[in-house]
Amino acid sequence: MEAKPAPLAATPSAPAPSATPKAAAPPATTDEQPQEVGMAGDPTADAETKREGGQEVTSFAQEATSGAGRIPAHFYQWFWGSAIVCGLLLLYYFWRMDGEQLEILKELIVSVVPLGVLTVIVLVVILFGICTATESAAIGALGALYLAVMAKYPKAVWWWSLLGVVVGVALGWYEGEDVASLIVAASIGGTFTGTVIPGLWYLRTSPELRANLKQATFLTAKTTAMVCWLFVGSALFSAVFALHGGQSLIERWVLSMNLSPVGFQFTAQLIIFLLGWPLEWTEIIVIFCPIFIPLLSHFNVDPILFGTMVAVNLQAAFLSPPVAMSAFYLKGVSPKHVTLNQIFAGMMPYMIIVCICLVFMYIWPGMTLWLPEFLYGK
Repeated sequence: MEAKPAPLAATPSAPAPSATPKAAAPPATTDEQPQEVGMAGDPTADAETKREGGQEVTSFAQEATSGAGRIPAHFYQWFWGSAIVCGLLLLYYFWRMDGEQLEILKELIVSVVPLGVLTVIVLVVILFGICTATESAAIGALGALYLAVMAKYPKAVWWWSLLGVVVGVALGWYEGEDVASLIVAASIGGTFTGTVIPGLWYLRTSPELRANLKQATFLTAKTTAMVCWLFVGSALFSAVFALHGGQSLIERWVLSMNLSPVGFQFTAQLIIFLLGWPLEWTEIIVIFCPIFIPLLSHFNVDPILFGTMVAVNLQAAFLSPPVAMSAFYLKGVSPKHVTLNQIFAGMMPYMIIVCICLVFMYIWPGMTLWLPEFLYGK
């Protein structure tokens, strides 16, 4: 018999030695490697420094804008005190008037105060959100017709206005409206009834009233069409100006001057002041103001403050020679012996007052921004 070979013992196979042994790790040294200038430092400390720096910038911005739009301290005391003092001075001035001056004052009140009240009403209904701008324009047109009919037929207008007030209050009371709504309903009812019913009644018997109404309608349509075409032209101008890179060119030019916020405000207001000589306010607002508006955020200028300063600046531009629009308007209705130089001399104090108001508005922006903040908030 053949003997079977004994099984081989299982021997663990040792790993084959690598042909290329690993390079030995460099010995640890206590000396630090040289670093570039500005790269050394603890990253945690750097992060804390950056965070602290960001907090400082944010707090500075908050401090710079925290006072804007808030009611100044003791504002109402100073306001009502100044109003009382001015009222007493005005009463003293009226008390010193003679008969001729009182007659002139009476004519001035009769001719100016109704239009002034109508203007205030149109602005108030927009300010308090009662009507939109278009609806307030309709209220202004209705008020103008009311004044025109009252100048011709005052007795009939008063009676029909009283009836309209009663009807408006009754309808508002029936609907359960509050006091403010009742006042608005009474005003609209009295104005509408006092205008439409006497106007339509006397329109068929008064050729003069028909002629005046026709002339007013055509003049209103002409002015409205001119303003609408002006908006169309300004929109086309702005679009072409932006497509050809004019807006970005002006932005780069202004930013390259490295102006401060004061310098930007001065430059913008000076340009608008100079444009107020040959141009009307509509062209300036709808064509040139959109050029400055995108730059307001860069210079941290409040848009409401900028718009208010533009409106006040235009008042000064209309009073400044050599192309003062208000002076020529006044010359057209003044007597022949009043010269243009006399009108310019009389307007100079008012122009200086307007310029001083611009300076005060920029130094103390809270005087301008507290009313929008008080009415609408932020």
